[in-house]
Amino acid sequence: MTPALDPTLLDRARGCAVGAAIGDALGMPLEFGPARPLDDLVREMVPGRLPAGTFTDDTEMALALAESLLHLRPLDPDDLARRFAAWAMADPPDIGIQTSRVLRRVARGEPWATVIAEEQRRHPDAAGNGSLMRCWPVALACWDRPDDLLRESARQSQVTHSHEDCLAACELANATIYYLLRGEAPGQALDSAAALVRLPEPFAQTIRAARSRRREELSNSGWVRHTLESAVWGLMTTDTFEDALVSVVNLGRDADTAGAVVGALAGAAYGYAAVPDRWKVALRGEWPLGSGAIWTTDDIAHLADRLVGSTSEGR
Repeated sequence: MTPALDPTLLDRARGCAVGAAIGDALGMPLEFGPARPLDDLVREMVPGRLPAGTFTDDTEMALALAESLLHLRPLDPDDLARRFAAWAMADPPDIGIQTSRVLRRVARGEPWATVIAEEQRRHPDAAGNGSLMRCWPVALACWDRPDDLLRESARQSQVTHSHEDCLAACELANATIYYLLRGEAPGQALDSAAALVRLPEPFAQTIRAARSRRREELSNSGWVRHTLESAVWGLMTTDTFEDALVSVVNLGRDADTAGAVVGALAGAAYGYAAVPDRWKVALRGEWPLGSGAIWTTDDIAHLADRLVGSTSEGR
């Protein structure tokens, strides 16, 4: 029998998982658009390319990662690659360029390690945010194992994004979640994570400067550095879950991914109880794709419970 876990830890874990999905859904209609003016910020779930409140590929890939973690431990990149490839072949409404290139080849039977090595040779500077957006399930599954946390954060990234910036971003985001789950304040959690993770120095400089950036300085593009910069800025310049998400998704551009990342961080910082009910009620998405099964906030919260080990299935 799995021992009972601290209710505060569970609340933060649920906040992390649900927060990521809500940030994704809140940012979905703002993706590819310009930054919203400060006097006209979007604070409600509104329709975009999908109905209001619908999560996107950011959350779908995180759910696939979570299911792989629950199926096999330690994380098996072969199993994860198969799950990702099956998702990619189910015609998701959105999928990143590099992610698509890799997974379509994996779906044809090529080993993921061979594919990603060739991708890295062909595109050595490719450092998109496609692995950062989905990495939070590792933080929950490894909430009590910091060594596994870093290793598996990098391992899940390597399946589609092997650039050192991508690996480091996933490690730093999940290490920050690790400390937030333990009750550290956002600034301290980020500092603790930075001491644990070896970021490439130019990337480290970006993250150190993020908390003092002006809004107009943030590019919020699909580059992993920009996404993590925006998420750190949002977490560090606000003091509520809602304000952190609203500030980041309204930067536009890659709004859903930046929203997912800051949602995971802010959810771990403030907990599930701090997530506005109106957003919880609106959240929804099909999973697995093509199944007709609709996931809601309750399903994602239960998944968080399983990942941290609150049921016998979670270990």
